[in-house]
Amino acid sequence: MTGSGPEVATTLGGLASGGRLWQVDILLTEGFVLTEFSAVVEPLRLANRVLAQPPFSWTLRSAEGGQIGCHAGAFVKTEPFIAKTDADCVFVLGNTDPDCTALSMGSLIGTYRARGAKVYLLAEAASRYIRDNGKDGTRHTTHWENATLMRERMGLFDANYALASEDGQVVTCAGMGATVDIVLALIGQLTSAAAQVTVANILLHDKIRDYGSLQPFSGVKPTITGDADLDQAIRIMQDHIEDPLPINEIVDHLGISTRSLERKFKTFLGTTPNGFYREMRLNKANNLLLNTTMSVREIGLACGFSNGFSSLYKEFFGMTPFGLRKSRRSTHSS
Repeated sequence: MTGSGPEVATTLGGLASGGRLWQVDILLTEGFVLTEFSAVVEPLRLANRVLAQPPFSWTLRSAEGGQIGCHAGAFVKTEPFIAKTDADCVFVLGNTDPDCTALSMGSLIGTYRARGAKVYLLAEAASRYIRDNGKDGTRHTTHWENATLMRERMGLFDANYALASEDGQVVTCAGMGATVDIVLALIGQLTSAAAQVTVANILLHDKIRDYGSLQPFSGVKPTITGDADLDQAIRIMQDHIEDPLPINEIVDHLGISTRSLERKFKTFLGTTPNGFYREMRLNKANNLLLNTTMSVREIGLACGFSNGFSSLYKEFFGMTPFGLRKSRRSTHSS
């Protein structure tokens, strides 16, 4: 089963950041965790919804293909794994059983790595990878419950309680609800920080945690991550979409210099404050174009563009707001 979901039209050419359509494989085993499944698919689907040129396509796979069920009673149709995969990255989901032999996927992981794909192992899949490969627990991550079990079985097992750990092409992850943060990080890397924040807003995900954030309830005291001034600047921008504030007013509120805020945006997000603010507003405009009957003028005003909205939109996305709305509607009707 492939997705993009239905929003990705071949007429758009799959153009994303840098002209790429990023292919994601989602590898499932029987009893997969539904929370993790939705946490991978939904952010990707929403990224396709808010960006003018949908950047993601995905394929549901299993070792043999066919129907795969989760413990919650839902079933999905999967395609069989293929050795000549064109995936840019793969998510291997857990299934609440770290002893499940189906999660020993050394050869499959090796195939993806050999073809240059990034491999994300969630929860129990990460546990099997750590155990099967004799990996150091301090360099890799799994859900804290799995880490506790591994400590009991393996004795001196020093666990890493971060949300995720990156080791070359392999990212081991805590899974469960933290999967949303991992996928949001991927969206930020492959598209833009503004798109990442827009998707997080739709999900009502108020804080995007980075890999180094500690797992809640793991028995380790959590620490605050990220930059406080940058976080506050983004919150102010989010609160003033319809009536954008000049950057000098934002820095006055923060009590820092404009130069300091520019350095923070460049360091953490790879953009400028004005560029981020403008793209955030344009992403909201995309969402309104595709999911409301508001006129283009009304949408421009709602996103803080009192004039010149269509021209700016075309300059940024390569098509007019009318063109986007028409192309998506024709896709859904076909």
